[in-house]
Amino acid sequence: MDKIIHATAAEGAVKMAVITARGMVQRAREIHDCSPTAAAALGRTLCAASLLGESMKEEKASLTIRINGGGPIGSVVAVSDSEGYVRGYVDNPLVHLPLRSDGKLNVGGAVGRDGTLTVSRDIGLKEPYIGSTALVSGEIAEDVTAYLLSSEQVPSACALGVLVDTDRSIKAAGGFLVQLMPGADDSLIDKLEENIFLMDQLTTILDEDGTDAVFAQVLKGMEYHLVGEAPVGYRCPCSRERVEEALACLEGSELDEMANQGETIRVSCEFCGAEYAFSPAELLALRQAKKEN
Repeated sequence: MDKIIHATAAEGAVKMAVITARGMVQRAREIHDCSPTAAAALGRTLCAASLLGESMKEEKASLTIRINGGGPIGSVVAVSDSEGYVRGYVDNPLVHLPLRSDGKLNVGGAVGRDGTLTVSRDIGLKEPYIGSTALVSGEIAEDVTAYLLSSEQVPSACALGVLVDTDRSIKAAGGFLVQLMPGADDSLIDKLEENIFLMDQLTTILDEDGTDAVFAQVLKGMEYHLVGEAPVGYRCPCSRERVEEALACLEGSELDEMANQGETIRVSCEFCGAEYAFSPAELLALRQAKKEN
């Protein structure tokens, strides 16, 4: 089961969250028919959005990560609710590049480095809070770390990984986010950096040893306590009613034009692929309702 597990260490000076998300990323790969490179880029972004979204305290809040680095994959978008359930897409899911010289998927090459990572937090106010930072590598985790430090002034370390099997199925996916609380001793930074540098490859740990081993390696030498966990997954809230609301926002002349074509129109959700059909009569009914309101 996909989930986020939380822990604190060093008497509360450090907090850490680990996400295991194989099912989530597999679902996204299937919906969008992603290549291995695109699956890794989207999967990492979904994991990051889930970690950040699940940390929001407002019940109906949402968080959107949008990455555009000028690479062939185009934009990568992930949206999370405050429970950590996510949805997302990439502009060009079939893009696949040769492996890097170290044998890893070339996510940075697909995403590009000439662009920005933007995070939008909607907590129900008139306008969402939007922060943006220049991309560091296009590999997602380093870019999220840079965003948290520059836009939210939170010293953090983020790691994200997606392991794609030879049949393109997702063998392992997940990540972690570790952050220092205000007033934390600087020596903790050095210790965490050393532990992260020396740890095994994240996807290998998740695939072979599980989340307990991630905590053990990142927080090595510190006393830590698990403080809770929450289920997460891929979930899209689209519905026919929501599509009707969107169509009703069109100008009356646009609805008339679509209805007068005499053909059923089909609207597909970019996040989950669900398709909603509207006949000319239904479009005219929406037009009439718009007049009456």
